[in-house]
Amino acid sequence: MEFIVVIPARYASTRLPGKPLVDICGKTMIQRVFEQAEKAGAKAVYVATDHQLVFDEVKKFTNNVLMTREDHQSGTERLAEVVDILNLDDDTLIVNVQGDEPLLEPENITQVANLLFASSAPMATLSVDVESVEEVLNPNAVKVVSDANNNALYFSRASIPFQRESMMELDESKIPLSHFKRHVGIYAYRAGFIKTYLQLSVSPLEVQESLEQLRVLYHGYPIKITKANKPVHAGVDTPEDLARVIEYLNG
Repeated sequence: MEFIVVIPARYASTRLPGKPLVDICGKTMIQRVFEQAEKAGAKAVYVATDHQLVFDEVKKFTNNVLMTREDHQSGTERLAEVVDILNLDDDTLIVNVQGDEPLLEPENITQVANLLFASSAPMATLSVDVESVEEVLNPNAVKVVSDANNNALYFSRASIPFQRESMMELDESKIPLSHFKRHVGIYAYRAGFIKTYLQLSVSPLEVQESLEQLRVLYHGYPIKITKANKPVHAGVDTPEDLARVIEYLNG
C-alpha cells in the first residue's frame, strides 16, 4: 500500500498568530508535525501553505512544500488544489494531517491509510474513547456513532447516542462513558473523491452542526471509522495549548 500525507499550514490564526512558526523546544511547530508524519511510512509528505514565511521555513528542512491560494474556505479546498498541483491519480490515497498537532502519533496516520486501503469507501477517519462526562456534554468535542461494519452513521456536537434514562433524569453520574466515541480530525481520502466532495451541494446538516464531514454522509457516501491504535493528543489552538505541549516534551 502506498499513500501520501498532506499537511495544510495556514499562517493566520486568531488565537495564536503565525501558529505554524511558533517555537517548540527549538523547532517550529510545522517542522515537528512534518517529522512525525515522515515516520508513518508514507511515499511522500507535503506541506501546503498560504504564506511565504511558512514556505521559506519549510524549505529549510524539505523541498516538499507547496504554495496554495489564500482564499480557500476549508482544508478540503486546499487539499483539492494540492491534488491538482501534484496531478495525482484518482486512486491515490491521501492522509490529511492537521498542521497544529506536534505530538501526532505516526501509527495513527498509517492506521487510517490502511483502513481506507482495505475498503471501497472514499474516506476514512478515526475515533477515541470519551473519558469524561464533561467531554460528552462539550459541543467542541465531536461525537460519532458507527455501525457494525465500521461505517460512520453520524457525527454531532450533541451527546450521541442519547442515553434516555440518564439524560432524561439529568443524572450525569449514570451516563455510561463506554457508549461514547469522540471523532479525531485525521482523514484519509481517495484523491478523486476530494474533487467530488467540492461538487456536492452544501447540506443542511453540516451547516447546523458546522461539521464538513456531514456533507459526505448526507449525499450517501460512506466514511470508514475505527478507534485509534495510539493515544491522540490535543492540537495547539491557544498559547495555553502551546505551553502544555512544551511542558509535555520537557518531561
